[in-house]
Amino acid sequence: MTAKTRIAVVGAGLMGHGIAEEFAAAGHEVKVHDPSAEALASLRERVAKVLADLGRDPEAAERVTPEETLRAAVVDADVVFEAAPEKVELKQAIFAELERLAPPAALLASNTSVIPIGRIARDVKTRDRVLGTHWWMPPYLIPLVEVVQAEGTADESVATMMALLASIGKAPVHVRKDVPGFIGNRLQHALWREAMALVQEGVCDAPTVDMVVKSSFGRRLAVIGPLESADLVGTDLALDCHENLLFDLNRSTEPLPYLRKLVSEGRLGFKTGEGFRKWTPAEQEELRARVTSHLAKLAAELDRPESGGKRP
Repeated sequence: MTAKTRIAVVGAGLMGHGIAEEFAAAGHEVKVHDPSAEALASLRERVAKVLADLGRDPEAAERVTPEETLRAAVVDADVVFEAAPEKVELKQAIFAELERLAPPAALLASNTSVIPIGRIARDVKTRDRVLGTHWWMPPYLIPLVEVVQAEGTADESVATMMALLASIGKAPVHVRKDVPGFIGNRLQHALWREAMALVQEGVCDAPTVDMVVKSSFGRRLAVIGPLESADLVGTDLALDCHENLLFDLNRSTEPLPYLRKLVSEGRLGFKTGEGFRKWTPAEQEELRARVTSHLAKLAAELDRPESGGKRP
């Protein structure tokens, strides 16, 4: 890759415009395609707002170019990031087109959260350049990107992608096996399943589950991971806990009836004003603001020179 890599992003939504912002802020030229004319029309404005909110130069948004056609967006790209909706058939169709339209040497990456990359690239013949790059929302406040090596992905493609992401201040990790959910979402949804099961079985209500996590081990998670924590207390204690606990944890391989009931009743969370609990518009806005403020403060703290972190 050259010092200034030509980036293409397929999708101008929540993830797509955030990915574009991160590369534009680092000085790269970014082309973005989306079938929605409305999304393209507001793209630069949204990128500029993120830059301004983060204290970066809003003029970097000028390096982001909306493109009406997929061909125009990817024809000269060095790296393409697909950030389309989480629908397998749609992503498969996009990757088939990317192989046809993008340069033969371009890396083709999917931002899927849980779908195995090999399944998305089913119809792609040049599998050596296909990989996953799972960014977390919002991309400009969460440093992690999971770089997923699928069957057939070249080691060089993984190394090139990880170097590119590190160069713009992200924290890339190498996922060596293409499993559903990769690393982060497997861990997150294992926690969600047990949290839902506790409510479903009448152990406690939803606010209590959230309070327990936020007021106990959740406070440690930003600075100590689960296996670091196990080493801290001792693997012998971890073994004792597992001997007396694991047999009673939920191990359903299907979505829980409680979750299905919420969805069937139209209790979709913020979208409808009620999910596991009721949410007024003011409460929704307060929670969004609290999360954004927390992540921004954490990023600023970790980016201080004495912490060893850096941003472009």
